[in-house]
Amino acid sequence: MSENNPDELEKYRSQIDVLDRRLLDLLNERTAIVEQIGRVKQERKLGVYEPKREDQVYANILTHNHGPLPPDAVKRIFERIIDEMRTVQKNNMQAGGKTC
Repeated sequence: MSENNPDELEKYRSQIDVLDRRLLDLLNERTAIVEQIGRVKQERKLGVYEPKREDQVYANILTHNHGPLPPDAVKRIFERIIDEMRTVQKNNMQAGGKTC
């Protein structure tokens, strides 16, 4: 990267902005599915927390991670995503299954 080309930096930042919006769309799509899962769990009187399923999610993402993001970083990111998804399920269950 040329240090004398500020347009190059802006180009990369613009690409990041586009990717961030795509990530947001995917996270919201994932959340909508998690809400459906929460409704099924509620109907079946199952708990929100499923450690075996979470282990499956981690195994899936770590197996398919080909970098450059290191495995420990990927796991931390998905731990946070899963934690937020659990919160969505809990909140929806407390609200009687209603979604946002």
